[in-house]
Amino acid sequence: MIILKSRREIERMRVSGRMVAEILEGLRSLICPGITTFDLDQFALSETYKRKAKCAFLNYNNFPSSLCCSPNNQVVHGFPNKNPLKSGDILSLDFGVVYDGYYGDSAITVPVGAVSDIAKKLIAATEASLYAAIDKAVPGNRLGDISSAVQSFVESRGYSVVRDFVGHGIGKNLHEDPQIPNYGFPGKGVKLKSGMVLAIEPMINEKSHEVEVLEDNWTVITSDGGLSAHFEHTVAITENGPEILTRI
Repeated sequence: MIILKSRREIERMRVSGRMVAEILEGLRSLICPGITTFDLDQFALSETYKRKAKCAFLNYNNFPSSLCCSPNNQVVHGFPNKNPLKSGDILSLDFGVVYDGYYGDSAITVPVGAVSDIAKKLIAATEASLYAAIDKAVPGNRLGDISSAVQSFVESRGYSVVRDFVGHGIGKNLHEDPQIPNYGFPGKGVKLKSGMVLAIEPMINEKSHEVEVLEDNWTVITSDGGLSAHFEHTVAITENGPEILTRI
């Protein structure tokens, strides 16, 4: 069941969304060769507690960290560790908080030091596909318009869309209906209505869309070792168009 949010609820989600955006920008500023994802996780945890919020992912279905850190060929759900990042890596960070009973959720992919043109172009295309999808998040459109916008954008540039993991509704729960694939057909699916709040999150691979889950039952990697990038925003559908809640 899709839960429509009132104006008051969206106001509350703006607060949690802004916290996520602020903390992700702080994390972005820290990323450089030599830092560890453990350091980044500790920063995210500390900044969340300073705001009297809770980390959305910590202990969620036994996930052990506040931050998903997925370098290079990791797609999503990577665990932080104490291995120093190297120049040339790319790092996807997925982060969320819950504050005043409502969740915010967002993701970015960041270059570490000097990266290859291949990595730069993948990151840019993935981020641009997110905004192409957000442009379709208007009342009267269909869910497939969002999904198709991601797929058509990235596939026209030679990349592939991860099929096994999708975006989602969000509100009082981290994951709500509807599921939001990053592939599909325009004009198909649920009609979009004012009051829907969606976590739209393209996960885009350099090569094949095929992925696999490691033995930790969380970390997702590309099957062929190609790079992967991930961007996400929490977006409210309003009569005035899409409103990105996870921005400063």
